[in-house]
Amino acid sequence: MASTFESDDIEVSTAQTAKALADESIQLIDVREPDEWAESHIEGAVHIPLGELTGNAGKIDKATPVVFQCRSGGRSMMAAEAFRAAGYDAYSMAGGLMDWDNQRRPIVPEGGSVA
Repeated sequence: MASTFESDDIEVSTAQTAKALADESIQLIDVREPDEWAESHIEGAVHIPLGELTGNAGKIDKATPVVFQCRSGGRSMMAAEAFRAAGYDAYSMAGGLMDWDNQRRPIVPEGGSVA
């Protein structure tokens, strides 16, 4: 599978995600719940709660790699596995928003916390 990432591993790091998001080579989907999203999220991410992913699959471009992210990586892994099985070039951001924030990567709104 040709990919934005050097490996076909299903998990990608926050650094790989940040780089790919900056160069617009991925779609970043935040699968957390609405209250978590409202508290903080990654700028450029699209919010589709895990329970609504199947019904919104048509909004995700099958031709562009997709990275799913959640709070710690569990829900995003479930999403990545399901979307890979459906033929998407799908990944899970390892460590989720907790790792992203711990590495002092930017979240919005400024001053938000990881819910």
